[in-house]
Amino acid sequence: MNRNETSARNKILTAAHNLFVTSGYGSTTIKHIAGEAGVAVQTVYFVFGNKRAMLEALLDVTIAGDELAIPTLERTWVADARAAEDPMEHLRIHVHAARLISERVARILLVVRAGADADPEVAELWRTNVEQRVTVLRSLMSSLAEKVAGMDVDTCVDVGLALLSPELYTLLVHDRDWSPEKYEAWVVEGLAASARCS
Repeated sequence: MNRNETSARNKILTAAHNLFVTSGYGSTTIKHIAGEAGVAVQTVYFVFGNKRAMLEALLDVTIAGDELAIPTLERTWVADARAAEDPMEHLRIHVHAARLISERVARILLVVRAGADADPEVAELWRTNVEQRVTVLRSLMSSLAEKVAGMDVDTCVDVGLALLSPELYTLLVHDRDWSPEKYEAWVVEGLAASARCS
């Protein structure tokens, strides 16, 4: 991808993010996105093909925080959490990274969830995202269980899925005016209690 294509892709993704969050997935058209991005409609089709592919790309980039093709479980923060000898340090590293991801992606995930009711392809995108979150949580909770005797991994995965959900992040940080740091500390406490490592 050359510089012009990269620039167009970034403009389109930024425009799509803004419009999906403010207007919803269903109400946002390719024409709207092109206009917001300042590019031709055909450019949007050339770069992404369709709106669903654009939403998927937006989700991937927003979760990662960059364009690097590095899966979540191969990210440095995951290795750091696994390497931490202290269970609480493990949780702090994990939850801090998850909170930063939520800051970037929570609103887009809510767009995906809302769009899932009307669009089977978006519903599949939502299911895939939930499965990915469960996979990451299970990996990290299994690693934590090696440091905490008698820990129930399944319960901790479920608690983590709830506490780190885009719905709860948005409710507490955006609707109830919690600081991201307060939310992060609360999640650490909740997961520690669930894992019995506090």
